[in-house]
Amino acid sequence: MKKPRILLVEDESDIRRFIRMALERDGMTVFEANTAAQARIESASRQPELLIVDLGLPDEDGKVLIRDLRSWSRAPVLVLSARDRETEKVEALNIGADDYLTKPFGVPELIARVRAQLRRASLVANDGPTASTVHFGDVCVDLATYEVTRNGTPVHLTPTEFRLLAALIRGYGKVITYRQLLLDVWGPGYADRPQYLRVYMVTLRQKLEDDPTQPRHLMTELQVGYRLAGLAT
Repeated sequence: MKKPRILLVEDESDIRRFIRMALERDGMTVFEANTAAQARIESASRQPELLIVDLGLPDEDGKVLIRDLRSWSRAPVLVLSARDRETEKVEALNIGADDYLTKPFGVPELIARVRAQLRRASLVANDGPTASTVHFGDVCVDLATYEVTRNGTPVHLTPTEFRLLAALIRGYGKVITYRQLLLDVWGPGYADRPQYLRVYMVTLRQKLEDDPTQPRHLMTELQVGYRLAGLAT
């Protein structure tokens, strides 16, 4: 089986070595860059299937690199940064990053997020998850007929609940900001009303999660947004 190609853009050699070893143990091929300029060269020549990008690069801010990459590359970008402010996370996601993990981090979570992005990229390459019925856990969603079942039993979702679930499915693997979800599901007039989103996420979890207080699929990214985990086609 072909190994996924990962480009790691990080200026600290110890961190690069640590992450490279973890990814290679998980069956991935890793290329490295320690500057934004080198990352552009490696991205063009190696054609990675995913990039891991630190924001604090020596020659320019990593967000500039991400914005540039988005003009010609569809490869998912996972930000790995010590910057933990909400504004940094939201800005990086809004300019094109697909996920954001703060340092320090755990290897299992890093690997899980990389795998999720690779699965999502594969789904998008094959016309995306909206081309077929999708599953997560014991939930089955038919995006064409608007039918949802759990363990084979029909689950009634309101039109708004279904639109929210469909938005999370379309963005599978990505962290979708509160504002993006509000615009997608409710429209421009609700972009600054996050309370709507919180209420509907509570009801979705009650209907679709085994334990709504400890969700495994409808995940919160604190102060940033939500993401769907564990999707299968």
